[in-house]
Amino acid sequence: MAEALAPPAPVAEERLAPAALADRLTGATTPFVVRGLAADWPLVQAGQRSAADARAHLAGLARNRTFPASIGLQAGDDRLFYDAALAMNFRSDSGPLPQWLAAMAAAETDPMAPTVYLSSIDMGDYFHGLAESHRLPLGDRQPLASIWIGNRSRIAAHNDVPDNVAVCAVGRRRFTLFPPEQFANLHLGPLENTPAGRQVSMVDVRAPDLAMHPRYAEALRHARVAELAPGDAIFVPSLWWHHVEGLAPFNILVNFWWRDVPRWLGNPEDALLHAILAVRDLPPAQRDQWRALFDHHVFAPDAAATAHLPAEARGILAPLTAATANQIKARLLRGLSR
Repeated sequence: MAEALAPPAPVAEERLAPAALADRLTGATTPFVVRGLAADWPLVQAGQRSAADARAHLAGLARNRTFPASIGLQAGDDRLFYDAALAMNFRSDSGPLPQWLAAMAAAETDPMAPTVYLSSIDMGDYFHGLAESHRLPLGDRQPLASIWIGNRSRIAAHNDVPDNVAVCAVGRRRFTLFPPEQFANLHLGPLENTPAGRQVSMVDVRAPDLAMHPRYAEALRHARVAELAPGDAIFVPSLWWHHVEGLAPFNILVNFWWRDVPRWLGNPEDALLHAILAVRDLPPAQRDQWRALFDHHVFAPDAAATAHLPAEARGILAPLTAATANQIKARLLRGLSR
């Protein structure tokens, strides 16, 4: 049964000229909102006229290819999530963009229409000129630019490895964010069976059940919320958990992902999966020994760990380079292929 809980605090808002964004993002570790950052985007301006104008703008730029979509299976349910058996409550399909835009247009006047959601569509791959006309001044960063299109939707709280600036281009979006350290209080679901490739919270943020998810009350005390209008942007730092709602009958989000680390570094989630495979189910004494080694070599590197070795002989124990990173990848591939 849902219980009344105090609402989250608002995400901090900042007054930033677009030219100041790149510097403000350097070293940023907490979310913030910039109102009107992308107010001059063509999509924002089209959507301010009407949802139909925004759809026409997209249709005019779409490449001749099929677009993947998620289609809700339950009429009137805007939550793309699991069903009671932990199967997905939506199906995956593909088709030309006009097909999906027509379905979204029909859903605007039908509250029982299924959710139609085009998620994380690469703007350069799927549209002519859309990425070029919808940029943010991110300095030397080379982000992946994606667009998310749909009618009303709710996406469970999840996190991403990259940093993220997300812009509400059309409609309205509500972000509910939780700091990285709150992961245990979000009652996470499976790692491998996920709605969109990322582990998600099992809590229904709109109607939390504290009998089933009692630790969520603590997570909510640390949560922050922001509702974005067209042209508004939010910075979601790496590993911050975020629940995202498309609130209007038609919504478009554009986001930019990047990592401020060398491209040759591995994905930390791969290391987590490998540790589950190789370490988690060992006898307790062995697991404790590996924990100590992880601390020694990974989480608390100390110059004393390699001080007895000549600098030229430290290999992958020294700060990584592209060459030594490739050595590690080659060794892992050999081991995993056995």
